[in-house]
Order: sequence, then structure tokens, then C-alpha cells
Amino acid sequence: MNKLFNNRRGGHAPDHVFLWTLGILVVFGILMLSSASSDLGKIKFDDTFFYLKHQIYYGLLPGIAGFLFASFLYYKRWQTMALYLLLVSVGMLLLVFTPLGMHSGGATRWINIGPVSLQPAELLKLTFIIYMAAWLSGKRTKRQTSFTEGYLPFLSISGFIALLIVLQPATTTVAVIMMASLIVYFMSGAKFKYIAMTVVLGFVALAMLVAITPYRMERVKNYFRQDKVDVLGKGYHLEQAKIAIGSGGAMGVGFGQSTTKYKFLPEPIGDSIFAVVAEELGFAGSILLISLYILLFTRGLLIASRCKDKFGQLAVIGIISVVAIQTFINIGAISGILPLTGVPLPFISYGGTALAIFLTMMGVVVNISKHA
Repeated sequence: MNKLFNNRRGGHAPDHVFLWTLGILVVFGILMLSSASSDLGKIKFDDTFFYLKHQIYYGLLPGIAGFLFASFLYYKRWQTMALYLLLVSVGMLLLVFTPLGMHSGGATRWINIGPVSLQPAELLKLTFIIYMAAWLSGKRTKRQTSFTEGYLPFLSISGFIALLIVLQPATTTVAVIMMASLIVYFMSGAKFKYIAMTVVLGFVALAMLVAITPYRMERVKNYFRQDKVDVLGKGYHLEQAKIAIGSGGAMGVGFGQSTTKYKFLPEPIGDSIFAVVAEELGFAGSILLISLYILLFTRGLLIASRCKDKFGQLAVIGIISVVAIQTFINIGAISGILPLTGVPLPFISYGGTALAIFLTMMGVVVNISKHA
């Protein structure tokens, strides 16, 4: 057990700025969820705190346990377990397509294990990044420069993972994981032409996916003609989000005082929660939240820059990239900058599996900061 958790070379205190920023974000998320979910919980379950309690029991508490475990586990252990963790994650992802899979909202993304529902694709945000960091920091240096020994295997495993997630479907999750893994590949020293080829292939695949699925095509069309979309029909979600954001003004209407969350704003506890933040806390609260994210990302990258070990460096870059990309997509989509996606806001939106995995990922970064 000591060998598992201890580094023989010792370590030092973790990055306290990173820790405090993370803590504030998590508390902020719990508080905003308590406000955003109150009416929904009362209507659906006659319990104002239903979603809050569920988030604490199945997201925050497991997340704290995962965070503590990962923050004390010597990060090099992840490198030795990377392949096994990826295989377990893929196995769990395949269970989605069995009778254990749970269908909800037009997608099959969850598996039921007793009273608990898990979203395996969320686990891949950690395990695939860890695997890529371990694989690219291995002894074979040609993985960054060789087409057959590096680029082709990278493309193959990425394509396989992407296909499994798209079949659920969860297109935005694929985008988050693939973009983060591409950043890891680039930062490992991969040739720029391989990165460019992957970006082109990604855009082609995305265009084909949009073309063959009417609801995705509709979202893209609505994005490019926002001023012409029926605000009571296909443009309703974005219109209500804009109303919520605009209603907040500079300082907001007050915590818990949102009106759009009452039957008007779709998914107020999910991908639309930033609109609730903007309405209740205003421009000031929105900027505060975005600033917390930026501080978390910059401290994470600082930890990566200080790390002398290639695996640790790539792992931190990948983990921070996942959180940063997902944050940008969520806020960009609900603000009308990007097409609506349905991706949750890290640490803030409702979702037990997502919160638990994100906190575990932060634990890995904290442990690396001890040895950077």
C-alpha cells in the first residue's frame, strides 16, 4: 500500500491556488444548482432539494472520495494502469448497448447498476487522456514522428473510441475528448502535418455526421439563421437563454430569484445553468465564474510547465484541455456563439458521474503538482 501511494523521492505541498480555485468552483456549483433545480424538483418529485441531494450523494461525495484517492495516489501509477483503465472504460461503454443501457432524451448514454446510473463516456474523459499521455511518453520516440508507428495507431484508437460514443449518440462528448487528445498528441512533439490531417478528417467526419442526422442539421441551420428562427419553436431554447442572460443586467436579479427557470428555460440544471447564473448574479457573477475557470486552467498549465516528467506533463495538459474545451463549448453555445450542444458546464451543471469524474481528474493534477 505504501508503494502505491508514496513516491520514494518525496514531494512538496500541492498548488494551493489550484486547490482553492477548485474548491470555490465546486461550492459555487452546489449553490447554483440548489437555486436552478428548486422549482423542477418541486414539480417532478414534490421535493425542492431532490436534485441537490442527488448531486451531493451521487456526484459530490463520490467525487471527493475520487479526488482524495487521486491526490494521494502517486501519479506514475496511472501510467502503469493506463491500458487496463482504458479497457475497463471501453467495456463499460459497450454495456450501454446491452439491456443494462438506459434510454433517456433520445440517447442511450447510461448504464443502470442497482439504484445508480452511470455515464461511461464521462469516464473516458479521464482514462483515454491518461492512456494517450502514457502511450506518448513511452520509450518509443517514433510515436511522434512515424506514420505507421505513431500517427496510424493514434488515429485508429481515437476513431474507435469516437465511433462508440457517437453511436449513443454523444457527439459533443466526442468533440471534447478528441480535441483534448489531439492537443496531447501535438504537445508530445507530433508532426504538424499529422495534426492538420486529423483536423481535416475531423471536420469531414463531423460534416458527414451532421448531414445524415436531421436534428444535428437543424441545430446548425438554426445557428446560422438565429434572427429568422421561430423563437417559440426551434429557436425557443436559445431565445430563452438569451432572455435569461439579458435579464440579469450588471448585478443580477438576486440569488434564487430567476424567473426563466420556472417552466421557461429548457434544461436549467443542465446545459442552460450558465444562463441562470447570468440572470441571478448578472454580468458580474458571470465574469466571476469565467475568471475562476481561467484561473483554474492557467494554474493547471503552470503545473504542467513545472513538471519535468513527460507523462505528468501530458496528463495535466490533457485533463485541463478537457475541462477548458467543455467549458468553452457550454458557455459559447448557451450564449449563441456556438450551436446548441447539450454539453454540461463542468462543476456546475447537474450530473453525478460528470462531477465525480471531474473531481477525480483534478485529484490527478493535484498529485502531479506535489511532484512538479
